[in-house]
Amino acid sequence: MSTASPGADPGAKAVIPITPVPQPAAAADEVMVSLYASRQKIYPRSVSGFFSRWRWLIVWLTQLVFYGLPWLQWNARQAVLFDLEARRFYLFGLVLYPQDFIYLTGLLVISALSLFLFTAVAGRLWCGFACPQTVYTEIFLWIEKKVEGDRSARQRLDKADLSAAKFGKKALKHALWVAFALWTGFTFVGYFTPIRELGALTLALSLGPWQTFWVLFYGFATYGNAGFLREQVCKYMCPYARFQSAMFDKDTMIVTYDAQRGEPRGARSKKADPKALGLGTCVDCTLCVQVCPTGIDIRKGLQYECIGCAACVDVCDEVMDKVGYPRGLIRFSTQNGMANGWNRNQMLRRALRPRVLVYGGILLAITVAVGVSLFLRTPLKVDVIRDRGALARMVEQGRIENVFRLQIMNATETTQRYAVSVSGLPGITMASETTFEVLPTEVRSVAVRVQIPPDAATTGSHPIQFDIRSSGESPQHVAEKAVFLVPR
Repeated sequence: MSTASPGADPGAKAVIPITPVPQPAAAADEVMVSLYASRQKIYPRSVSGFFSRWRWLIVWLTQLVFYGLPWLQWNARQAVLFDLEARRFYLFGLVLYPQDFIYLTGLLVISALSLFLFTAVAGRLWCGFACPQTVYTEIFLWIEKKVEGDRSARQRLDKADLSAAKFGKKALKHALWVAFALWTGFTFVGYFTPIRELGALTLALSLGPWQTFWVLFYGFATYGNAGFLREQVCKYMCPYARFQSAMFDKDTMIVTYDAQRGEPRGARSKKADPKALGLGTCVDCTLCVQVCPTGIDIRKGLQYECIGCAACVDVCDEVMDKVGYPRGLIRFSTQNGMANGWNRNQMLRRALRPRVLVYGGILLAITVAVGVSLFLRTPLKVDVIRDRGALARMVEQGRIENVFRLQIMNATETTQRYAVSVSGLPGITMASETTFEVLPTEVRSVAVRVQIPPDAATTGSHPIQFDIRSSGESPQHVAEKAVFLVPR
């Protein structure tokens, strides 16, 4: 109930003073979380061990194939060449045309299913060992280490003020990076332009505009991705990191930290008994974090940033050897294997589960189908095109004539001679040349005239068939259907 003071206007409303309600103090454990954080540069520590040696072996193998394959010769030509200008693709003994696009589709499907199968069984080993981003990052880090020193030396150099020594090291590192990136771009373009010809044009400073663009573009992409972006490509740009969880299950082999054995972690002397101190076998040296190329702590569990490179496995085994504990605190295992204490054989038996069998069965079927199709492929292709300038006409002796154009594609690397015949109507004959010579990998267009006697067919369209046969040691035969028009 409100009260008014004596002498106040009876029509006026009373004003009630409001006492502020005290607000509770902010909790001490509240943390301000920023929605944006600038990137902290990662300085991966060098590591040696079983998986590190395998990683470098695959680096050497993949780069020997990439940089060496364009220089390999086959039948006096480049063994692998995607000649876009001539619309021919050379793969050792195979000559493919745009009409063979189905094989590229099959290759892409096989690659995708292989990735799904491999991921379901062994996680992101492709990312950690063979992905081009990982491979080139390893090479660029190796160059950086040789020029600037180990991890601590690189950190000190980046924090130091600019000096002649710092400028010299940085300039040398970037010069080597640029040279390697340009060589990579040159090799990439060498798969589309004969690389020996490309080398001669480069030395003569006569590269065409498109060749120059792609050498610089691919070189710049290599320089930027492997030199600067590095782990950001894997964490933010690569879609594989986002949908890998759909291919993982609890029986997928991944890099895991044995928390039951390692926790609670903490530093101790080498001679101390961890059980007496109430500690696990993890000495909390943080070396597993220092060697990680994406900067994660594997002890926090499975994270999408983990690329399965196993650098943490190598360094942890090295630490375990030094302190006298058994290896395997960080190792390749499965979630079910960790939870149930399975050994390696028990986990491997779980690899043949329904998902893996389905992936494997589909992959095997498509691979066999593509392989059989390539083996049975006839290196002769013919397209029959009607001459639109003269659909049907009457010639001497009342005979009816149609003109067709045959596009004959010789997918071999030897000159072929082909004989053309026609069938399908009574008395049908070829009124033009019946044999044609086609040079190696050439597409030749020839006009042929087909005639039938008067009254051999009724008015309208009638199906006919062209038979094209080659002579030689391995004869080829192709039959193509067409339509013969009889005018009214």
